[in-house]
Amino acid sequence: MGTGTEVVISQHAMDCRRALEALRSGVPNREAVEMLGSNQAAAEQVFLKRLALVASSAHEGKQTPGLLIAGGFGAGKSHLLDYLAHISTARNFVCSRVVISKETQFFDPAKMYVAAMEGALVPSLSGEAVREIALRLQPNSPQYARFIAWANGEESGLSDLFRATIFLYDRLGNDPELVDAITNFWAGERIAISRVRQGLKQVGAAGLYTPQTVKAKDLAMERFVFASRLIVAAGFSGWVLLVDELELAGRYSLLQRGRSYAELARWMGRVEGLACPGLLTVGAITDDFALAVLQEKGDKESLGARLREKATDEFMAMASRAETGMRIIEREALPLESPGDNVLRETYKKLKAMHGDAYGWTPPELPAIGASRTRRLRSYVRRWVNQWDLLRLYPGTALSVETEEESGPGYAEDTALEHSGEPALCE
Repeated sequence: MGTGTEVVISQHAMDCRRALEALRSGVPNREAVEMLGSNQAAAEQVFLKRLALVASSAHEGKQTPGLLIAGGFGAGKSHLLDYLAHISTARNFVCSRVVISKETQFFDPAKMYVAAMEGALVPSLSGEAVREIALRLQPNSPQYARFIAWANGEESGLSDLFRATIFLYDRLGNDPELVDAITNFWAGERIAISRVRQGLKQVGAAGLYTPQTVKAKDLAMERFVFASRLIVAAGFSGWVLLVDELELAGRYSLLQRGRSYAELARWMGRVEGLACPGLLTVGAITDDFALAVLQEKGDKESLGARLREKATDEFMAMASRAETGMRIIEREALPLESPGDNVLRETYKKLKAMHGDAYGWTPPELPAIGASRTRRLRSYVRRWVNQWDLLRLYPGTALSVETEEESGPGYAEDTALEHSGEPALCE
């Protein structure tokens, strides 16, 4: 039995409360991003211009050049990436958000792919990304015809294992177990070669393909190229990959830093012959990385030479790509804008309205705080939210809120970050 005094909270009020809770912890969620928007007009404009190039670049078999943004710890990099995800899905792009961590190392494309699939947002759809995308395929559409022609062409670079799974997906509607295994394989899981060969026999195509085991690293790259093409074939505008906390690579050992710089060059579409048409990558990194790691650790001057000392084709190619990646960090990273007075006023107004709508009250005006080059926007936001929280709970009480400037974890080498304890996915 109810007491008759229950208060019904509107959906909007609940959304505002969820947004404020996320902002208190300094980790913006979808509601906070939608309500606050972005205060990084320059980065947003560059992103929109690149986004507009994805379709034409994919048609030409090219990858749209990526974008690297740089900002201090707490400057709003993660918030901006969330906002770009919102923009992307609204424009019919599949969007994947990947956070570099001990479990997802930047130098490991296999783990990057699994993380990208697990974090993928498919416009207007829910559920497992690859499965939902595959269900959108229209066998009679021109996009699908182009996809099949590409997959079976020499330029695709796909192995017979991948070609066989694409062939079987269309022809085994009466074997849902194998179709399920194939979509799981496309999402990054293992698949038994014997099961694929058995499927080919079922449809009388045993001699059409010769599926064999593929190295985990090579398979991961096939998966990225395949997925970006599959997304376009399914009628989406393309694939946006957002990579956060790239600065963690600065704590890897020398060799894995080199691999990471080389991967950055590839993700940015700067490695000839390794493009992912239909993909646009945006990475976020701390603004002191170039000084603290490239210069003070000596990577800029010595890493390329150290890799070339190994005198193998693999390491010679890696050295060149790593040097490209380091140049991108040093010369091309787009710095986030420090919050000026106009940005602070607009953010303050939005937060005040949000707090009022969340709790059904009229938040009082707070003492003005001038813009500071050293204070991050997150610091202002948390200060205002905390002050209104206290004034709502203890009205009329003079309270002061002290906020400490946050600092990042630094760049001390930590090889534990290179080993998640999980084997790389392979067949």
